[in-house]
Amino acid sequence: MREETAANVGPAGIEIVYERFGDPADPPVLLIMGGNAQMIHWPDGFCSELIARGLYVIRFDNRDAGRSTHFRDAPVPDFAAAMAGDFSSASYTLADMADDSVGLLDALGIDSAHLVGQSLGGMIAQTIAIEHPSRVRSLTSISSNTGDPKVGQADLSALASLGKPADDREGYIEWMVKAMRLTASSPGFAFDESAVRATTALAYDRGHDLGAFPRQGISVLAYGDRTSKLRQLRVPTLVIHGAADPSIEGGRATAAAIPGSKLVIFDGMGHNLPRELWCAVANHIADLVRTAS
Repeated sequence: MREETAANVGPAGIEIVYERFGDPADPPVLLIMGGNAQMIHWPDGFCSELIARGLYVIRFDNRDAGRSTHFRDAPVPDFAAAMAGDFSSASYTLADMADDSVGLLDALGIDSAHLVGQSLGGMIAQTIAIEHPSRVRSLTSISSNTGDPKVGQADLSALASLGKPADDREGYIEWMVKAMRLTASSPGFAFDESAVRATTALAYDRGHDLGAFPRQGISVLAYGDRTSKLRQLRVPTLVIHGAADPSIEGGRATAAAIPGSKLVIFDGMGHNLPRELWCAVANHIADLVRTAS
């Protein structure tokens, strides 16, 4: 695995850091990670499961994540104003993040790809299908929603008890372990604290930026409810969600909105991707790729 950098990506002309796995002759799968996360949050083992099923895997850091371009000089997001309809503090929207993904495909010479997005990444993948339908061979939306503010929104009340995340390395790692324990799939599946610690430490070293998650988050509000646009899609779609995820209604709403989509709900799965389900999830994605092909 070797990190590569694409320069002048998309209309924004940003840098995107990415990795590629497998045989370029195989069907390309673009993995799009969620908010406050980097490409390394797609576990190597899960990527290996996809490669073993004959898929060419690309994972990358979104804007404001990891080693891709950060918008540190952007305005501080005003969520109260955004909830009232004033999006002036949003420096970009989901459409811009979708453009970044398509720009990366351009840089790699890939005309279209199978999209797999988790959480915010699922929203970005949906937006690519809406804004750039010719670039999408299939769509897999994991632990995501439609943008409808009344359905399947993340419940952050549990995280509020933890206070603000620390900015120093060790303090931030401890905060993330506690946060991930609250949102993970336990007791349905074992909580892998050592993996969380290792990934969080690496993410901190690759590009720690406490202001990035709010900037990404307000981009969702600025784009708005995607439901009516999702109803117009004509792309093979798989929707995956965990029964233990408080935002599960977002998954159901996504499947209901996209014509012909398949909904898979895993018992015990929270707002993460447990190691025990990597094989099953990879099988579902590979089946969708074969169907779409």
